[in-house]
Amino acid sequence: MSNHVYKTLELTGSSPISIEEAVQTALSKAHETIRNIQWFSLIETRGHVVEGKVAHWQVTLKLGFTLE
Repeated sequence: MSNHVYKTLELTGSSPISIEEAVQTALSKAHETIRNIQWFSLIETRGHVVEGKVAHWQVTLKLGFTLE
């Protein structure tokens, strides 16, 4: 196994459907411009409430990618 150096980036994704979709939204967008994404961790989960129901999910995540 070789030694890796990782850079981390903090992102917030959102979705009206689910936490998982909010995570995927952030990862998909990051993948458009960042190579070698290796891992992510959830830092915070929030929701927007309308009339007593969850209207929107927001998740803040930290992702790590290897430097070339």
